[in-house]
Amino acid sequence: MDIILYLLHTIQDLYRQNCWLIQFICRYIPLKQWAFDDSHSPEYQKFKTDELPKIEYHHHEWDWRLLIPYFEYRYNVKIKPIARRKECNIPDDCTCPFCNAPKPYLYRNNGDKGQILCKVCETKFSPQENRFSKLTTLRCPHCNHSLVHKKDRKHFIVHKCVNPKCSYYLHNLKKVDKEHLEKDYGKNEYKLHYIYREFTVDFFKLDLNSLPKNASSLKFNKFDSHIMSLCLTLHVNLGLSLRKSAQALKDLYNISISHQQIANYCKTAAICIKPFVDNYDYGTGDTFTADETYIKIRGVKAYIWFIMDAAKRSIIGYQVSDNRGVGPCILAMRMAFHHFKELPETFRFIADGYSAYPLAAQQFFREFGDKFKFDITQVIGLTNDDAVSKEFRPFKQMIERLNRTYKASYRSTNGFDNIDGANYDLALWVAYYNFLRPHKHAGNQVLNEIDLLKEADNMPGKWQLLIFLGQQTILNLQKQPTTA
Repeated sequence: MDIILYLLHTIQDLYRQNCWLIQFICRYIPLKQWAFDDSHSPEYQKFKTDELPKIEYHHHEWDWRLLIPYFEYRYNVKIKPIARRKECNIPDDCTCPFCNAPKPYLYRNNGDKGQILCKVCETKFSPQENRFSKLTTLRCPHCNHSLVHKKDRKHFIVHKCVNPKCSYYLHNLKKVDKEHLEKDYGKNEYKLHYIYREFTVDFFKLDLNSLPKNASSLKFNKFDSHIMSLCLTLHVNLGLSLRKSAQALKDLYNISISHQQIANYCKTAAICIKPFVDNYDYGTGDTFTADETYIKIRGVKAYIWFIMDAAKRSIIGYQVSDNRGVGPCILAMRMAFHHFKELPETFRFIADGYSAYPLAAQQFFREFGDKFKFDITQVIGLTNDDAVSKEFRPFKQMIERLNRTYKASYRSTNGFDNIDGANYDLALWVAYYNFLRPHKHAGNQVLNEIDLLKEADNMPGKWQLLIFLGQQTILNLQKQPTTA
């Protein structure tokens, strides 16, 4: 027994020494961390997405018809209607918001200043500003303090915890240099308080299958479908501009066609092909990578979002937007998750350090629960200064290479005239990239082989078959609501 007791004491002494050494190392010896040291700086706090708030639901289930006999039975107190000495100016339809007591049990509590008191439940309220009409209250997950409505943005409302004793605020405040705190409004340069964005637009109910505007028919008056496919081959496959495509048709085939007619053909083809590209089952893996790049529309900066399957390198989500907010990011993710009922256990989503991706992932968890709960693996910077960047840099380089490939075809357009033109051009290019373009890493084969396209001998024939597949997809989508 003495030996066992001695060994137990020795183990406890060694454990205390190990704890002391670990604390000493963590405090005085810098270790190679999984994240950048800069990411722990308060200057980078504004790029982080805070966790979801606590939601407090208000249920007012009391009824004055039950409260009056209860008070009489429990406390022997009889509540009678108010005996008024003069005429009451309370509206006849006014009731207590807490127990729903009618006008005979209500009276003016502070004269003509507007406050009304209920005699049954002793609730004070104002008919103009009823605090009981608020069904929910957002609270800070760190201090349980109610959030304050701060700002209204285009698609969301900013709520903020203003509690000066909040543990989250005090923890972030310790990171700020004292020199900055001595400046006037120095703390305003940092994001120290808990912030939650409540979206006013439900991006999960927007229809992804709706066809673009200005749809035209495939009835040809002067030319036929073969000429249309030649235009697509020159403009999309070879990356020629509209005017150069018209000049090539004139020089090679003696076909006189205007660049505007080629643009109309491309618009019509995009309308037909886009539903097939968006609803095709790409057989994706468990690793996605995403990025955004900018384009110009009428000289104004716009953005294109790409989501790629890292295993097969197919484009499974894309979106054109006039802003860099979280809304287009959610729409691109919805397109990428189209065939998932729930995410795989080993699912990984790789992106850069932009805050829209974690915020979009948070909204997926809020909407669908644990089935679509995932974290964003953020590859920050251009060099591999940490273990995360070193391991996942190749995935980030895939999507950056995709951006450069698209920019090479976009450069000949010199920008777009409107956002619809950018949508049509992107839809055709994604169809070409996923189904028609040979890729070196795939053995100079296409990424997604379709048996019907193998029957075509040339590229114009493949474009015609893609248009046919798109028409069949549109018919199937139109039949779905009637059969449901």
